[in-house]
Amino acid sequence: MPRLRVDDCNLFYEDIGWGDPVLFLHSAYSRGIIAFSGQIQPFLLHDRCLIQDLRGHGRTTAESPDWDTPRIAADMAGFLDGLGVSRVHVVGYSLGAGVGLHLAATHPERVRSLILIGTGGVADPEGADDYEPEALVASGQTGFIERIRSLHAEAHGGDWAHHLRQSARDWRRYPSLTDAEAARIAMPMLLLGGERDPYASPDKLRAMQTRYPQAEVWVVPGAGHGPHFPTEQCREVNERMLSFLQTQG
Repeated sequence: MPRLRVDDCNLFYEDIGWGDPVLFLHSAYSRGIIAFSGQIQPFLLHDRCLIQDLRGHGRTTAESPDWDTPRIAADMAGFLDGLGVSRVHVVGYSLGAGVGLHLAATHPERVRSLILIGTGGVADPEGADDYEPEALVASGQTGFIERIRSLHAEAHGGDWAHHLRQSARDWRRYPSLTDAEAARIAMPMLLLGGERDPYASPDKLRAMQTRYPQAEVWVVPGAGHGPHFPTEQCREVNERMLSFLQTQG
């Protein structure tokens, strides 16, 4: 599978499909191909899908194990440069939604539209303490720890505890945009969230819409934090996302 050197990082990525480029940005604790397993087939029929493992995750390696949302956003600008892609539609989920916001704020000329799933648009530390490595060990979350060990072995080089600390630290701090930075985000936007999402509740989505008045909001009935997952309401969410992209020309 291809890798692209960006700064000190060797980004593992997939480049599949034809049409307008769509940059998929996955959630924490995941990989690109896993977080968007339900989107690849329907999207590649219409779009060029750019799916990578973000810095600190999956099969992407870097000289430094440290990462945060702004640094990943900078990586994505370099990733697009390396592929010779000038502008993209962005589909970001959870952590990836925050990365999408930071990319759009720092490089608005690169982002044609934003589809953001499972984010309230501002940093919210609630729940992060439960994902510190010591807390996971104490609560007996051996299955989750083993998943982190195996899914991200190349990225963390065996130091799974550091990976978890980095994730919890980023969770507490980002996304974090000033009003001036947020004002640069004027491109079309679709906000998606599950009705039962504990991290991006319907109220948080509506509050986010006041900051980005161009945004369309869809609360997915009965869904949780991953409404686009095959186990949730994948078909309906895909139809809504593809319809949104088609209106962007």
